[in-house]
Amino acid sequence: MARKSLTSPEISPATLSLVLLVVLLSSSAIHAGHDYRDALRKSIMFFEGQRSGKLPPDQRLRWRRDSALRDGSSAGVDLSGGYYDAGDNVKFGFPMAFTTTMLSWSVIDFGRTMGPELKNAVGAVRWGTDYLLKATAIPGVVFVQVGDAYSDHNCWERPEDMDTLRSVYKIDRAHPGSDVAGETAAALAAASIVFRKRDPAYSRLLLDRATRVRGLLVKTGGSNMQHVTSLSFLLLAYSNYLSHARKVVPCGELTASPSLLRQVAKRQVDYILGDNPLGMSYMVGYGQRFPRRIHHRGSSVPSVSAHPARIGCKEGSRYFLSPNPNPNLLVGAVVGGPNVTDAFPDSRPYFVQSEPTTYINAPLVGLLGYFSTHSSWR
Repeated sequence: MARKSLTSPEISPATLSLVLLVVLLSSSAIHAGHDYRDALRKSIMFFEGQRSGKLPPDQRLRWRRDSALRDGSSAGVDLSGGYYDAGDNVKFGFPMAFTTTMLSWSVIDFGRTMGPELKNAVGAVRWGTDYLLKATAIPGVVFVQVGDAYSDHNCWERPEDMDTLRSVYKIDRAHPGSDVAGETAAALAAASIVFRKRDPAYSRLLLDRATRVRGLLVKTGGSNMQHVTSLSFLLLAYSNYLSHARKVVPCGELTASPSLLRQVAKRQVDYILGDNPLGMSYMVGYGQRFPRRIHHRGSSVPSVSAHPARIGCKEGSRYFLSPNPNPNLLVGAVVGGPNVTDAFPDSRPYFVQSEPTTYINAPLVGLLGYFSTHSSWR
């Protein structure tokens, strides 16, 4: 996981690729074997802890309650639902769309390996797309954010209590945002494949909306684990494509075979689950040792059932600064991860290392699905 700077002009891209693969494959780690099925179940459950809006009867993380039911009302639209993307209570459109895209492709490419967890993975996709359909309901407009980041980040409140500004932001032809429009269209299109046979009418709605959102595209002049899970997903997906095509890819002096790519992807997953210098899992609730003081408002403040009275903006600061473990377990959350020296401060103020996000977990769902039925990468 540690990243080193290689700046010598004499190092060729091919040599750098070879060095990277060798380092990944030869790095020392504790190989104890992992329960990928358990990790898969927990990685999907995490998304239930990030839900906004009215929660369903089958909600498994029971310490969460309904929140932000009036989102969008200031703009005359219903923008309730969706996901809080990280440890705060703002709903950002781009990370939510990317999360939905990666969850969708996890189901498309690896759903057949998820067993009974496939239903929950599909449910996680739909929670995202139901919101994206609301955000794109007005032709020519995409609502891309609910909540004011400044006021939200200056408060430490559980989402059930938040009284910060729920400002609504949008893009349209006069105020373009090609990146978020493109990712939203990609999420809707990918999800349409997920529901093609499961719910054909819903699938058509998603695809039609994706096509409409794509019309907003215009041409204009953080955390370590985010990149680890996304790149590992791509390695595994590409290795499967290579296997089907019976191909390999030259990588400098090394041949990147499907087996090698799967091996690299698995090493990264195993690192997250505990095969690392600290011998700890970076997934909350997995293994014997995992982060206990994650940078997450809902998890770190007492739940509504434990503390029914409202906990205000500044009152919550004592929970942010507390040295005690979070009272609510955000099962399956993968945090930002260690720094470049593989050190990890299990402390809320160190948000780069200790904050979980939906876009870390989303690619990991597919990876864990695959390795839960292919524990040997060869």
